[in-house]
Amino acid sequence: MQLALEQAWQQLDAAGQRPDQLLITGDLCQDESWGGYVRLGELLAASPLADLPPPWLLPGNHDHGQRLRAALGRRAVIAPAVIACAGWQVLLLDSQVPGRLDGSLGPRQLAWLERALQGSDQPLLVALHHPPRAIGDPMLDGIALVDGQDLLDRLRASGRLRGVVFGHVHQHWQGRLPGPAQMGPGAPLLACPSTLCAFAAVQPCPLGRADDPGARLLELTSAGEIRHRLLRWSPPDSP
Repeated sequence: MQLALEQAWQQLDAAGQRPDQLLITGDLCQDESWGGYVRLGELLAASPLADLPPPWLLPGNHDHGQRLRAALGRRAVIAPAVIACAGWQVLLLDSQVPGRLDGSLGPRQLAWLERALQGSDQPLLVALHHPPRAIGDPMLDGIALVDGQDLLDRLRASGRLRGVVFGHVHQHWQGRLPGPAQMGPGAPLLACPSTLCAFAAVQPCPLGRADDPGARLLELTSAGEIRHRLLRWSPPDSP
């Protein structure tokens, strides 16, 4: 993780695009241990991104929600959360279900989401671990978000959605959620590549590096648009 943060920072710094915020889209600790989350906190504190505001963290299916919050709750913003960010509303959703590979928001969180959607008129970015729709991989589609269509229907009805980002699928997949006609082509649905290991990609990588670790850089503009860039770097054992 520390090496991944350093490589991402170096790439962005060289391009003059230093980030203002770090979002990690889940599977934060493979063994779900207390020590693993403590170590994650140490790595974040020692990384080049340590001077940024507290990171935004999403629980994934390989996480233990209670241990994550106990270890990092005072040093990070952990889903579910509503965040005001430079004229935007950002919603972090918790799709983790203990003991399961697939994800769910459930009635209570969907009701919380509905209240958050009604409480703002700002452009909206949503982040969660599990993909809210199928990406075209039978295995991964079988362990996606079980109430994904309900989520997407609510987001589309809000008229404010500008993008959804998620993890879980270990690849750079990109789709689009059609929106109201006045909103143009709709909101991008963006999978974030893994910083550890890649799964077989459904879509060709625009950088020709589908197997390399990676991330995404998002720019939330004052005009209410999302610009995004795919990042890749060499794996740790490369020469």
